Amino acid sequence: MEDGQQPASGVALPPHPTLGRYYDNDDERPRFVRRLFDSAARDYDRIEGPMALGWGRRYRREALQRAGLSHGMTVLDVAIGTGLVAREAAGLAGERQVIGLDPSLGMLLEARRQLGVAGVLGLGEQLPIREGGFDFLSMGYALRHLGDLTSAFKEFFRVLKPGGTVCVLELTRPANKAGAGIIRFYLRRVVPTLTRLRTRNAEAELLMRYFWDTIENCVPPALILDALDAAGFTDVNRVLSIGLFSEYTGRKPGEGGGSASPGNSEGTGNFFVRTIGHS
Repeated sequence: MEDGQQPASGVALPPHPTLGRYYDNDDERPRFVRRLFDSAARDYDRIEGPMALGWGRRYRREALQRAGLSHGMTVLDVAIGTGLVAREAAGLAGERQVIGLDPSLGMLLEARRQLGVAGVLGLGEQLPIREGGFDFLSMGYALRHLGDLTSAFKEFFRVLKPGGTVCVLELTRPANKAGAGIIRFYLRRVVPTLTRLRTRNAEAELLMRYFWDTIENCVPPALILDALDAAGFTDVNRVLSIGLFSEYTGRKPGEGGGSASPGNSEGTGNFFVRTIGHS
């Protein structure tokens, strides 16, 4: 999709075109992506550091703080993975205030093993979550793996309380050609090679190569902002750090969407379907 295009209201907006070197059609994409994440789950944290240029943990925490996450808020972390964003969210909001969702059972089990966080098996475009249950919704570096931004952002809007905040962290292809070339070489060549050497996991190595191709082909930031706006969010904004890390934020209109009571450890009991519960 070209930079000048605009998403029509209600029309599906895939985050990137079909990537034929990995799957034949978009119907195969979810199964392909889920297989890679299931296979890479136990090794993922070992390769995340180089992929995030060693800046990951501090950046995630500061980005959540910039978006307004504070103690006592109830948080839904969509595409929780191994819990890298959820860990920082729990440190800010409270350990029992965070629920994670992911389509990969392998990733959910790894997040459960490391954090003890409650987990829901599900898709971002079809959240198995009741309406208006959360003060804050986060998604870390998984926007490119959604099937449709239009439906996903509508679902994000639906499950937030009035006044609630969405915060989507994503890697963005640098606008500068030289910078894009350096990052492309690093993420497309160096990181997969390090992954192979450190893990001996061919699926994890393939996942790292796939990461860059989704970044390089992702729709431009303007379309992501437009899609958030079309979903109903206000105060839609993007913060860009070192030309690579994007923070997309927005607020669901309405009053009363502030912090939950800090002492309310049951504040995240808003979900129904398959869960991996608290300790």
